[in-house]
Amino acid sequence: MGRPLSDDLRCRVLDAYERKEGSQSKLAARFGVGFDYVHKILRHWRRSGQKERTPQSRHGRVSKVTEPVKSQLRDWLREQPDKTLAELSADLRTIDVRISKSRISQVLQSMQLGRKKNSSRSRARRGSQP
Repeated sequence: MGRPLSDDLRCRVLDAYERKEGSQSKLAARFGVGFDYVHKILRHWRRSGQKERTPQSRHGRVSKVTEPVKSQLRDWLREQPDKTLAELSADLRTIDVRISKSRISQVLQSMQLGRKKNSSRSRARRGSQP
């Protein structure tokens, strides 16, 4: 997807259309833009009355993992560094935050929190050695 065209160009196209300086296709050719672009900005202008682009909002959902949640995760891992993702997920549910274990893992990585890796297989090997 290309970059958005400037508000100045939008206004010039819309002003020319208001002054009836040509059809949508003639204005598109004159300003070096596509017919669909002219059609789109005219539709927006008629609907909102605004010639400038509306600011884009953030894409996607707002994250459930806010700074207080990250702080709480840090505290829990400070208290018990070998908590599993399932235990962290259960702890998060107590504060009404429901996210998947894979998302918890992503968050911990982004926070650069090392996880204690102590698989059951390595524990079993250590237990069998004298």
